[in-house]
Amino acid sequence: MSRLNSDSQISGNIMVGMPLYNEEETVGSMVHLAKKYTEIVVCLDDGSSDNSGRIAKKCGAEVHSHRVNRGYGGALKTLFAIAKQKDVDVLVVMDSDGQHNPNDIPKMVEPIFSGDADMVIGSRFISREGETEMPSYRKLGIKVITTASNLSSNLNITDTQSGFRAFSREALKKLRFESEGMELSIEMLDDADEKNIIVKEVPTKMRYDVPKGSNFTAISHGFTVFSYALISLSQKKPILVLGIPGVGLLATGTALGLRAINGVSDYTNVTVGPGLTAAWVGVIGISLIFAGVMLQSARSILKRLILRDFSIE
Repeated sequence: MSRLNSDSQISGNIMVGMPLYNEEETVGSMVHLAKKYTEIVVCLDDGSSDNSGRIAKKCGAEVHSHRVNRGYGGALKTLFAIAKQKDVDVLVVMDSDGQHNPNDIPKMVEPIFSGDADMVIGSRFISREGETEMPSYRKLGIKVITTASNLSSNLNITDTQSGFRAFSREALKKLRFESEGMELSIEMLDDADEKNIIVKEVPTKMRYDVPKGSNFTAISHGFTVFSYALISLSQKKPILVLGIPGVGLLATGTALGLRAINGVSDYTNVTVGPGLTAAWVGVIGISLIFAGVMLQSARSILKRLILRDFSIE
């Protein structure tokens, strides 16, 4: 069985995959460092307009290209397909911009070779050291997205936005995802939870002195991922997303109704406004509660059917 040697060198069929988009300044050193641990380094040039692909190939990487930029999710789909074609034991995905440390590759693959996990995430939040240099806005955004994601699964991940990930051969076969953008990070975890894939985190540090585009781009990516996390939560736990607000609206409607009744001084001076408001709010609350319960029931039935079909396959 593939394993780590005592000198931290990897013995096993490992592929390091790097999405590549206009990273000519850093990809060469990343390829050189990754090749300390495996000969199979694959760079997916996702429509770069610079010499990133040429430099990666010259440094010893196998380079595959998309004619147009498809995004992070599109790049990972291709890397997964290549890894399955090569029948590797483990695929390690890391950024080509220098943010991730290739010297952490042995740490990432060890839980897979030891049989403790099928998917490993390099987390910045397991050790306080890993988040000391993280910009405050990014730390807040990641923790908000992670909280929303964890509400919809049982994985309890500390860093759902880490792109430093390792996958076993089994995980490569089971995982399915449709997203082309950064929301893939959440979709992949949702799918792993649905299919009972064992996910483990290991502590890692990341660099933030490398260029990552404008803050606007980071914020827009964060908003996209957060929106996906909320949609996923509403699909997986509709009783939480719809039922609890429904109870709140029903309680508010009841309170307004009681206030309207108490405000009636005589039969000729009826306070109609609050009474109508109470009725509408109450109806909306009841509708949300009903929708939440029905969707939760439908989701439970659908999940059982999916798991049954998957086990048959």
